[in-house]
Amino acid sequence: SWTVADAISRVLANSEELHSWRRRLLSACIKGLIAMYNSSKDESKQEVERSMLLRLEQLLCVVEEVNPDDWYSFVKTGLKYRYRDEAFLKVLNIAIQLLYKEESSL
Repeated sequence: SWTVADAISRVLANSEELHSWRRRLLSACIKGLIAMYNSSKDESKQEVERSMLLRLEQLLCVVEEVNPDDWYSFVKTGLKYRYRDEAFLKVLNIAIQLLYKEESSL
């Protein structure tokens, strides 16, 4: 549940650990989406996926970095099973713009 994650984020709001916490949330969000795409190839859980994609977009805008292995798996799996899904493609476009800036290490 994102309620717990949001509560922890509020507690860490003025802490040095907030960025690290958000990076872990981002990784968990990506891995969750990968698992959903692999297990639900027929797009039957669209509301849950859209919620996760929205959260992914928010976290990417704040963190602006992602584990390369997570990113590769997300793109590969997403394009394999959700290449027609507008919500997936929108978040993928935003992520590409954020992650592939000149100063990006990815």
